Amino acid sequence: MRLLSPPAALYSALMSLRAAAYARGVLPAWRPPKPCVSVGNIRWGGTGKTPVCSWLLDWAAERNKQCVLLTRGYRAHPSRLPFLVEPDASPHEAGDEPLLLARANPAAKIVVDPQRARAGKWAVATWQPDLFLLDDGFQHMAVARDVNLALLTLQDLETDWNRVVPSGPWREGPSALSRADAFLIKLPDLDMANADLRERINQRLGTYEKPIFFFTPQPLRLTNIRTGEARSCLPDQAGQRYLLFSGVADPLSVEHTASSFLGRKPVRFDAFADHHSFSSANVARLIQKAKAANTDHLVCTAKDAVKVRNVLAQDQGQDQKQHWWSLDMSVRFAPFSTGAPRFEDWLERRLSPA
Repeated sequence: MRLLSPPAALYSALMSLRAAAYARGVLPAWRPPKPCVSVGNIRWGGTGKTPVCSWLLDWAAERNKQCVLLTRGYRAHPSRLPFLVEPDASPHEAGDEPLLLARANPAAKIVVDPQRARAGKWAVATWQPDLFLLDDGFQHMAVARDVNLALLTLQDLETDWNRVVPSGPWREGPSALSRADAFLIKLPDLDMANADLRERINQRLGTYEKPIFFFTPQPLRLTNIRTGEARSCLPDQAGQRYLLFSGVADPLSVEHTASSFLGRKPVRFDAFADHHSFSSANVARLIQKAKAANTDHLVCTAKDAVKVRNVLAQDQGQDQKQHWWSLDMSVRFAPFSTGAPRFEDWLERRLSPA
């Protein structure tokens, strides 16, 4: 680990210089004509950005705001740029997370383009939206924002604190957190937010003097990937036995959430790499594993379901006995302490003068 400290310090210094160049106007940043909210994190890997973005898109739709989400589209292969993601797009073309957001939020415009300033200007000319969202925008400073949300995990605040690549998962050093307007701390369960945890968080983040909110994954329903049937639990014939699989950055969170929602742990859990592209061979192997575990019910995240659905639709030769379920998610927020403002109220106030 000590051997990696010098390159990590160099990388952190370079990122600080880059941020300073944007702050001083040396590197230009496009400012959208309407309010812009950035959702990002300081680490590589998942902290819940996609479900938070989906919640924000719902929040905007409830207020009749036309919202455009600008995203790089990790592993997307669009035929043109900027690329408007339609709900019937392929995961290969749109990317799994943009496609998930487009299907879950039909009122929003999801635009893929690594050059998000270009995509934003195109969106202004095309729709004149009321609100912009930047997905994974904390380090993408080529677009100015009115609200900068930094998502953090408990690992960020404890064992991973200031472990910058290549010595750890952080993209920048802790001084970068001063750019945040608020911190959103991801918890497996909001009941964990006791006095001891709040004190430990204050020791890390108190000097930044920024609002802190908790959030946790919130299961909504099971949706049959083949038929679209929505349920609040597995069918009785499942006998509460199910195989769980996921291709996300935080598989332990998926297992915890699924187990809590469905009332018991899976009989088997297969974790694939983040953004895994499921193939017919993967599906066939999962079917074999489900049979070996004596279950016909397979559960995955909604992010995985957008890719599995395509495989099931294209390969009609697969065993049709299996029931494939998507665990659809949102997030739930909680104030940092008793009497502190709710995240919804804070966000409303922050955006009202913008």
